[in-house]
Amino acid sequence: MKGLEFLELLEQENIREEDLPALLTEELIRKKKKIASAESCTGGMISMLITSVSGASGVFDCGVCSYANHIKHQLLSVKEETLSTYGAVSDRTAMEMARGVRLLSKADLGISTTGIAGPLGGTKYKPVGLVYIGVSTEMGLTSHKLLLSDAGKDRERIRELASAAALYFAYQSVRDMENP
Repeated sequence: MKGLEFLELLEQENIREEDLPALLTEELIRKKKKIASAESCTGGMISMLITSVSGASGVFDCGVCSYANHIKHQLLSVKEETLSTYGAVSDRTAMEMARGVRLLSKADLGISTTGIAGPLGGTKYKPVGLVYIGVSTEMGLTSHKLLLSDAGKDRERIRELASAAALYFAYQSVRDMENP
């Protein structure tokens, strides 16, 4: 999914990007669920957005900023084989990060981001703007691939869009959860 496609999706659902933290937090409170985040390319932005909402302390226990691979492995239980075979920027790493933070915090939902925010670091196969979002619940793991190159090489906008997308996919997952 490209950045503009994501923004169009929000528009179709009548959701404003800036409303995502409150929507997610309200849904977590309503469903009595907890969330935790594991962030690489977003560098704590998801945690900041969630905790900017009053009442978030009842649903948000943990945010891990895991820029370094050894932290992904040691703290979030991302397999060394995953990191060496697929790299830090991959769907598998994103899913393992999400599962790792969910299990670490004993949350109902774990979300993660890993990608290349730029403007440096991109390659032919992993360009600037490539982001993977992982989602982990008791029901399983999913990942979402974003190609945010249409944001240019604007590091901050790539991080903002990746964070918003992670909040959106978390919101979708919580909406699908049963009430306790």
